[in-house]
Amino acid sequence: MSTLYDIELTTIDGKTTSLKEYSGKALLLVNVASKCGFTKQYTGLEALYQEYKDRGLVVFGFPANDFAGQEPGTNEEIAAFCSTEYPVTFPIFAKLTVNGPEQHPIYTALTAAMPQHDADSAGLRGGLDSYLASQGLPLSPALPAVLWNFEKFVVARDGSAVARYASDVEPSDPRLIEAIEKALL
Repeated sequence: MSTLYDIELTTIDGKTTSLKEYSGKALLLVNVASKCGFTKQYTGLEALYQEYKDRGLVVFGFPANDFAGQEPGTNEEIAAFCSTEYPVTFPIFAKLTVNGPEQHPIYTALTAAMPQHDADSAGLRGGLDSYLASQGLPLSPALPAVLWNFEKFVVARDGSAVARYASDVEPSDPRLIEAIEKALL
């Protein structure tokens, strides 16, 4: 049976890989974007990674341009952004698609395993839909689709997805920290 660890991925510098080398670790997978109101969460994600990496947590960034064109850059531009604007040391992968017919298999697996958010404020969806309508863009997608940039999936050491948080859940949020702590057990 195929697992998250078996899904083919591409690193930000173009190498084919998978998450196999991270088997047995707790994972935090986040779709990221450089021109989003939540982009400042890179700082908190790096802080989480630094705090928990020695205990077995790995944070992964998956750039995606699915939402209002907020990740327009090339992989090279994204890599430069992630090394200068928000210097992160956790792995960043090549740009992919998190929703729709071109959805990357990693997000197909994650959204199937965790179709609902553990935290999704009505205010977030309402605010996003108001913004999207003002831009003449389609409204936010229905679950299980990824709602917006910086959505967070927590995967336990056994490879099972155990929690999902909407974009407005900050990396320092006690609910996310609790899920990470449990995933590390």
